[in-house]
Amino acid sequence: MNFRRVLRPGPAIGLSIIFLAASLLLTPAVENKGFLGDFYGGLVALNVIGIVIMTTLTAVNIYRLIRQFRAQVLGARLALRFVVIFALLAIIPLSLVYYFSVYFLSRGVDSWFDVRIEQALDDALLLGQTSLEATKTDVVIRLRQDAAQVSKTTSPFGIIKLLEELRLEGDFSEMSLHSLSGRVIASSSGDAISLTPSAPDDTVFARIRQRKTYAQVEPLFDGGLQLRIAVPVISDRMGDPVRLLQGLYPLPLRYSRLGESVQSASDEYNRLKFLRQPLKLNFVITLTLVTLMTTLIALWLAIYSTRRLVAPLRELAEGTRAVASGDYQKQLPVHSTDELGVLVSSFNQMTNQIRLAQEATANSQQQTEAQRTYLETVLTHLSSGVLSLAKDGTLRTHNTIAESILAVDLTAFEQHPITTLGETHSQLTPLSSAITRHTQHNDEDWQDQIVLASPYGRQTLICRGTRLPETTDTLSGYVVVFDDISALIRAQRDAAWGEVARRLAHEIKNPLTPIQLSAERIRAKYLKHLAGTDQTTLDRATRTIVAQVDLMKSLVDAFSHYAQPMQLKPVATELNRLLQDVIELHRQNNKINTFELDLDDTLPLVRIDPAGIRQVLNNLVINAADAMADIPSGRLKLRTHQATRSKNRSVTLEVRDTGPGFPEELLGSIFDPYVTTKTKGTGLGLAITRRS
Repeated sequence: MNFRRVLRPGPAIGLSIIFLAASLLLTPAVENKGFLGDFYGGLVALNVIGIVIMTTLTAVNIYRLIRQFRAQVLGARLALRFVVIFALLAIIPLSLVYYFSVYFLSRGVDSWFDVRIEQALDDALLLGQTSLEATKTDVVIRLRQDAAQVSKTTSPFGIIKLLEELRLEGDFSEMSLHSLSGRVIASSSGDAISLTPSAPDDTVFARIRQRKTYAQVEPLFDGGLQLRIAVPVISDRMGDPVRLLQGLYPLPLRYSRLGESVQSASDEYNRLKFLRQPLKLNFVITLTLVTLMTTLIALWLAIYSTRRLVAPLRELAEGTRAVASGDYQKQLPVHSTDELGVLVSSFNQMTNQIRLAQEATANSQQQTEAQRTYLETVLTHLSSGVLSLAKDGTLRTHNTIAESILAVDLTAFEQHPITTLGETHSQLTPLSSAITRHTQHNDEDWQDQIVLASPYGRQTLICRGTRLPETTDTLSGYVVVFDDISALIRAQRDAAWGEVARRLAHEIKNPLTPIQLSAERIRAKYLKHLAGTDQTTLDRATRTIVAQVDLMKSLVDAFSHYAQPMQLKPVATELNRLLQDVIELHRQNNKINTFELDLDDTLPLVRIDPAGIRQVLNNLVINAADAMADIPSGRLKLRTHQATRSKNRSVTLEVRDTGPGFPEELLGSIFDPYVTTKTKGTGLGLAITRRS
């Protein structure tokens, strides 16, 4: 059985009606009224099944209530309290009614079997039997007298006539004379249709052969009674056989009816007396079943009514909680038009008004948020860094490009003076000082070019500031916009160096080849014709010319290579393996005492130009080796790790050596061409490295 469906109100109410009707049918069934008496056992079984089902339904509902009460479900405590009250209101009266009903039922059944009633029935039965015996005696005496007259008649026709007269005189319905062999000698009947008299049975003949009288009461087909009287006819003449005279005497109809009534009442009384205890037990069982069924149905209806009553209160409590938590869309269903319905309707009106007010506020906030989002989107997609400051120089907001350009998390400096930025990051001191200077002077519009010594080299910023109109305290202040023009300046410088390189290659490299060839030709032609000091001088001079020409060619080639645009071919590369390969090439370099590798094994593949990075690493390792040539414990350390900059994933490669480093005055221009601290070399290594 699917209890979830049965627990619904419709099926449960239908079952309750069926079982209640079955209980009501037990009353006529236990009294054997009509055809219901034959179905008493089935009705009892149906009621027992109904009690089991209703008990199960009630237990399941009570268990659900208790579980909801333990889980502190809204309305469960009130519902359980109502169920207990309704159950007590139903069970206590029903228990009292049941007790007194059983008591009076037992006393009532006992009152049916009064001794006086039993004696009266016995006396009535005895009186009827006595009256019947008296009538029977009178009829027997009369028939014996008639038999004496018949014994004196010898003529067959005379016997027939005599029987007719005696029948009419004695009010017999039939008289017949029989031989002991069963032959009918003569007969007289008041029934003109019947031609054959009623034949006596063997019992009657047996009594007559014993010279005894036979007298018995027999029922008739029409419901009446008759006396069958048989007496022997003994003749005074010697030799005549004994004959049988039979008379059928109908009793009055009232005798039969009264006799049957008295006999039926007596039999019924005796039957009830025999069934006294079973009858009482049946009545008690019936009453118990009806009471249990009624109690269970009442209890289930109490639970159902409680659910219907508590449901609006629970929904109202849940709605109140929802409103308290900020859900103003809550609308409760209105199930009735009573006070609870009015309360729920008022709650719906209240939440609707709050919802409308909230929607208006939300629309206003949404418009404000849309404007702010639009402004943030514009600022986010600007290529310039933007800072907004209060009148006193406190940093209010910034965009992500500002953090990217300055390589600093500016969120930590919001609501702090802009000077704190320079105090925390010394490389940003020129920027914070310039902004502070203009804000203190209350300059309306200003523009400065600021050079910062960032960790990535010299950084040039073009910075512009504007004072906001003083409409309100929150809107007044300053807006600072700055751009990193380092790449632009570097591009201009690279373009200039490229032009210089092209001209040098054209003006210098072209004459170098004839000079080298001329020196080699002079050496080959005249060196063997000279001797002594002249030969040595010519050899040294021509060798110097050729060597310097080769050096100048290499300088021009390097400069041309620097001036050429880079053509990178990035591919997914395992950076750690590339570093290990480069280091293996320089393991035999005696200028570097120790190589240290601190490589992150979790690095992903990096899209780089392997050839360009390999050239960069070679230049850096060679520079480090040259810088540590005079240091006996020179150490080179390479480190890789994942880093996050400007909210993008990146990989950082660090190359550190224990050399003396660059002079501080050269730090801003170490990536410029021909800037070097070495006595040899072109000074283009770092410049080419940066371009790679």
